[in-house]
Amino acid sequence: MVGAGYFAQFQIGGWRDAGFPVIALCDLDMARASELAQRMDVGAAYDNAEAMFDAVKPTLVDVVLPSAAQAPVVRAALARRIPVICQKPFGNDWIQAVALTEFAEEQQTALVVHENFRFAPWFRECRRLIDADALGRMHGIAFRLRPGDGQGSQAYLDRQPYFQQMPQFLVRETAVHFIDTFRFLLGEVQAVTARLRRLNPHIAGEDAGLIIFEFADSATGLFDGNRLNDHVALSTRRTMGEMWLEGEKGVLRLDGDARLWWKPHHGSEAAHPYEAGDAGAFGGACTRLQAHVLSHLRTGTPLENAARDYLPNLRVQAAIYASHVSGQRVTLANFTPETSITT
Repeated sequence: MVGAGYFAQFQIGGWRDAGFPVIALCDLDMARASELAQRMDVGAAYDNAEAMFDAVKPTLVDVVLPSAAQAPVVRAALARRIPVICQKPFGNDWIQAVALTEFAEEQQTALVVHENFRFAPWFRECRRLIDADALGRMHGIAFRLRPGDGQGSQAYLDRQPYFQQMPQFLVRETAVHFIDTFRFLLGEVQAVTARLRRLNPHIAGEDAGLIIFEFADSATGLFDGNRLNDHVALSTRRTMGEMWLEGEKGVLRLDGDARLWWKPHHGSEAAHPYEAGDAGAFGGACTRLQAHVLSHLRTGTPLENAARDYLPNLRVQAAIYASHVSGQRVTLANFTPETSITT
């Protein structure tokens, strides 16, 4: 693993739970790498990624770095034909993300983006029900994001302080999870319309917004994001909000405690039983994604979120910012992202 920041501990735990423990950890801050390695029972710590790759010769590299620091590490691993999982946001801009994707393909080596929300048990169950035609023709999806962690001058400082300085925040850091999830459930996005806001004056980027998605067959999506308010839940980070998935046969609702509720058309709502995973953030989605990649490497099972498959998320993300800036609906058919990550 390269990167010993806040989220690395969860991914180390995820690899352990998936039966594939991390054997070496690297960070430019050797003290931080050593502390995390000791705390999480990782056998070796380094402050140089290429030296680690050559010494350890790993089966897989997990890059848990901010986007500005990813490219040289990802390229160094791919140059050695070591499969890579790369944290999101993926790449510093569209051109870099495409270049890394193409380099992985040239090297014939797997490059996967660590996009784990689609692996949350509730979204997998939604996909299963759609495939079983339980909802019939799909009408739309709506997600109301309310983690409640974004108020005041201390917002995010205890966990991921760089959130305060991101010039693009809500969409690039958080809503991109739901771009991917909406595509997973309803298919490719055809157009977007967005209005973004900054409610907390202590941060640089947007922290609230409304985004309308258009899909095939007249289906629509609504992402209503606001990081300042919370929602009804024992832990607001478990689902991050509430969702409504609508089809001709009824409505499937996700609440803040990861319960699914099914209301057939003109019928009464009742709990829909399913295995909701552990009580931590995202129901063990990290471990499920990591186990999915291991399965691909071991047995060749189809891979989700390979870099090439992930690029459409970045196109939609860029279209959302373009819609906000222009005040217009943006269609994806002929849209090309700009390289800039500022609004």
